[in-house]
Amino acid sequence: MDQTKIPDEQNSRRKFLKYILSSWFGGFCIAVFYPLIAYLKPPEQSEVTVTSVSAGSLSDIEKESGKIIRFGNKPVILIRTQDDKLIAYDAVCTHLDCTVQYKKEMGVIWCACHNGKYDLNGRNISGPPPKPLMAYRVTLKGDEILISKQT
Repeated sequence: MDQTKIPDEQNSRRKFLKYILSSWFGGFCIAVFYPLIAYLKPPEQSEVTVTSVSAGSLSDIEKESGKIIRFGNKPVILIRTQDDKLIAYDAVCTHLDCTVQYKKEMGVIWCACHNGKYDLNGRNISGPPPKPLMAYRVTLKGDEILISKQT
């Protein structure tokens, strides 16, 4: 009868060792991967409320060129057209949040991520962007360019 108890004892010891080792391994994985994932996750930033920003002076921007301006936490693209018209749009593509740029030779606002194109009215004209770019109001105060949200 003693021989029948030995396998049960060994099974319970094995189960106990498996439980201890799997618990240790699980704890080790959590201790290694949680800080790694927490490090890779960008910190949450609150939205900065900005009503208007100065984009510099008119003489700083050449005709038919674009310039990226910081508007709170977001980039805005300011474009000076050939006929001296100043326009500003949200510089974040509506497809995958890539930053857009002005392409003088094509006369469009271009997103390099997936070749999305917007015309100078902010409307998407080709590529995958689903919506037009959000427009901003541009005003001149003397030689200073001010960009503000449209209401």
